[in-house]
Amino acid sequence: MERSQSMSQDKRLWIVLGLNLAMVGGLAAVGILARSLGVLAAGGDYVADAGAIGVSLLALRIARHPHGHPNATNYAALVNVTFMLIVTVLVIYSSLHRLTGNVIRIEGLPVFIVSALGAVVMIFSAWLLAKGETKDLNMRAVLLDTTADAAFGAGVAIVGLIVFITNRFYWLDPLMALVIALVILFHALALLREVLGALKVRRSI
Repeated sequence: MERSQSMSQDKRLWIVLGLNLAMVGGLAAVGILARSLGVLAAGGDYVADAGAIGVSLLALRIARHPHGHPNATNYAALVNVTFMLIVTVLVIYSSLHRLTGNVIRIEGLPVFIVSALGAVVMIFSAWLLAKGETKDLNMRAVLLDTTADAAFGAGVAIVGLIVFITNRFYWLDPLMALVIALVILFHALALLREVLGALKVRRSI
């Protein structure tokens, strides 16, 4: 039963990995052409997600091996959270830079379309991951990041729609990126404390 569940985890992670990689090119292209920090940040986050999911898949394989390390998935969760924190800090820095006098015009329609599509894809991915085992800290880290991506996409899509309709309020793009990054940062730090606590308990056993 345990091996079957692990294989099920593998399958879900492979699907989510494929969806992330499929979105990266479109987000990067639209982010550059539309000059949207929110879309570029989402693209960077998807790249980090792909790397984190790859680490998760490797950790699951190691954990299932007869001589595998019992902490493999916890270490993978630590790597995933670290990726999340790095991307979040970069988004916060870039957002503040634009909000303090460097706001630029963005193209609202492509931002809305690609971000709405990304949100739908990530909502499906989060639903897929939530169907399986979510007590494992590694899977929870991936699920948190995927859910954050869905929220990020929805927020940026709303901004794109507002800008498209009004041809104003370009500052909403970096502001939305900043707000979502701060929310992700809060949850990532909470998960990081839990992961470090789990690793400490494992070492003391």
